[in-house]
Amino acid sequence: MPQADEAQAACAAKGPRVISRIERMCIERGLKMTGQRRTIARVLSDSEDHPDVEELYRRAAVLDSRVSIATVYRTVRLLEEKGILARRDFGEGRSRYDPTDRGHHHHLIDVDTGRVIEFEDAAHERIAAEIAARLGFDLVDVRLQLFARRPAVAPVKTTPAKAGKKAK
Repeated sequence: MPQADEAQAACAAKGPRVISRIERMCIERGLKMTGQRRTIARVLSDSEDHPDVEELYRRAAVLDSRVSIATVYRTVRLLEEKGILARRDFGEGRSRYDPTDRGHHHHLIDVDTGRVIEFEDAAHERIAAEIAARLGFDLVDVRLQLFARRPAVAPVKTTPAKAGKKAK
């Protein structure tokens, strides 16, 4: 048993393994957590953006070279089925993914850079509920995606120095 003791000592030296928030959601929903799923869950937990499968694969492969693109596709599909991830379409022709534990929010997409900004807006929520009620419905969900661009900045006009004035 010396090898087992060495392995336990090595694990103890690394300290307790921290479970990522996405991994915790997977465990709560009864999913078996393989090493590769843990890696993908960690990448999703650490992401502040909305990665697509290809980007998720690139990030996961840096942490574990055994992760394949097929594993990422299967895992993302499973996490979506279990309600851990939500698929988003920001008009780029590819699906991107948003962990559902971030709470209810909306997205503004900068059409020039592709940057996605999350926001909440209570006034919009009230208006949506009022519209649904006016039409005879109870509002169940709202998903708002704003596609926008920053206005072009007008060049600063400079006025030439008036004739006769001395420059200081």
